Amino acid sequence: MRALLEAVLATALLLGIFQSGCSVTFEVKDDANKTCILTDFSINFTVEYKKGDKQAIASFPLPESAAVDKLSSCGKTGTEPILVITFGSNFSLSVHFNKTDTDYRVEQLVFVYNLSDANTFPEAAEKGTKQVSSNKPEISAKKNNYYQCSSPHLVRMDNVNATFHNVKLEAYFSGSNYSGNATLCKEDATPTSAPTVAPHTSTHTPTPTSAPVKPKTPDNGEYRVNASSGTLCIFAKMGLQLNITYRKNNKNVSYEFNIDPNQVKPDGNCSNDYATLRLFSKVVDLLFNFTLNTTENKFYLGHVNLSTIVPDGNETINVDSGSLSYLQTTTHKSYKCNAKQTLKITDDFSINTYNLQIQAFDIDGNKFGPAVECAEDQNGMLVPIIVGAALAGLVLIVLIAYLIGRKRSHAGYQTI
Repeated sequence: MRALLEAVLATALLLGIFQSGCSVTFEVKDDANKTCILTDFSINFTVEYKKGDKQAIASFPLPESAAVDKLSSCGKTGTEPILVITFGSNFSLSVHFNKTDTDYRVEQLVFVYNLSDANTFPEAAEKGTKQVSSNKPEISAKKNNYYQCSSPHLVRMDNVNATFHNVKLEAYFSGSNYSGNATLCKEDATPTSAPTVAPHTSTHTPTPTSAPVKPKTPDNGEYRVNASSGTLCIFAKMGLQLNITYRKNNKNVSYEFNIDPNQVKPDGNCSNDYATLRLFSKVVDLLFNFTLNTTENKFYLGHVNLSTIVPDGNETINVDSGSLSYLQTTTHKSYKCNAKQTLKITDDFSINTYNLQIQAFDIDGNKFGPAVECAEDQNGMLVPIIVGAALAGLVLIVLIAYLIGRKRSHAGYQTI
């Protein structure tokens, strides 16, 4: 089963707590003690696994204690360089390189994880190590350049997602430090704008004590995700507004901004039981994961992950929450909510939706199925009904009072 989930925080740090990933440096040297591979980055992993008879998600970062394994090599005749990183209890990430006359690249990533690690995979139905891989994960640089990627870079490996952050990497050199020139990743090279916030009269960076700016109602975006078979598996129309509270200089800071559909790129994929919609740009990476309950023939939003850069610095914050149950409706139907709806993801993160209509799984004819309306819309319809009924009742009371009064008025006169 292929479930595409964005890598997030460590299991011990879930519970909705914000954390910034820490970069770890790795270096491989040849027999002459000269460096041939130098890199530093942080990685967040998300692994889908069986927990009893249900699917579960384990999320954890590459720890600072991760080390270069002795299997790492600068390569010899007939072999290419390889960086092998080991951590935890039988976890490893192998980075295989290749080159041409003009550039070099990461040819393959191989990740090994241990389901017997009960702290990372509680109540796992399977035990032992598993291996997944990805060919050509789009990490490459020109010769005599180092690769740089400040933005999140997602690599999918079957049921595992690895999101790289703040990457600097160089291979096939024999110096002691990075080259002077950088080859930027596509995420950094693509011009993008910051999340849409209410218009500013100046472009200065806000300080933590600045009053939060209230953004306008977000624009609606239309997002589609196709399964590997090419069939539509997620169809969504919605405006999104994110609300974050984080710590800065020992103070709580509120940050509210809109997702601009013209600036984010949609991505995702689907399996039989999971469907993922990812909206990402240079400054925000938002992931929605929908789950299909085949027993009850219902789907719902079960997992949300956010990675974004705060406006008063270069700090990246991440938040993740599973075990949600929002936007639930039966299969072959869509969930619709025109009113503003607030989805509380954690105590420090919520999402306001506007003019939302969404459907995952079993989409017929590339269009929404019959809409199931949210409680907010149903309550909104009750107000005019109640007001109308009250006005009708008032008119009826006035009419009855008028008729009674008129009858009494006629009874006071005598016929001559």
